[in-house]
Amino acid sequence: MKKRYVPDFPAMMRLTEVNYAQLRRLIPRDDTPGSQVELQVAGAVYRIETLESTRYTSYVSIKQVFPKVSYWSMPCLNVRLYHDALVAEVCSSQQIFRFKASYDYPNKKLHQRDEKHQINQFLADWLRFCLMKGTMSVPIC
Repeated sequence: MKKRYVPDFPAMMRLTEVNYAQLRRLIPRDDTPGSQVELQVAGAVYRIETLESTRYTSYVSIKQVFPKVSYWSMPCLNVRLYHDALVAEVCSSQQIFRFKASYDYPNKKLHQRDEKHQINQFLADWLRFCLMKGTMSVPIC
């Protein structure tokens, strides 16, 4: 009998806290819907746009805008930032619009058992890479 995957909640919280701190360094300062910033990283350009902003949460979209590749392979993440808890969690990526804490495996959609953790780890790795290697467009006022 296979051992069932059990999410590591403390590890997931640490990851989402780090993601929050790093993403706050990159998102537009005014944090109003429609505000955006572009990052150039290793020949690619990414856009971070604020889609929603309330007192306790913000919802941002992270998209690769250059080079143009097919729609299906274009990196895209939607992330919810919880300002009261100081955590950021990936809400959707590509064609996945909700992540469960764990999945039975195998499953029809071929999700990994720890898909939610993996996508948040991807965000952490991407943010670290952007902060180390990227340049940011800064509006001139």
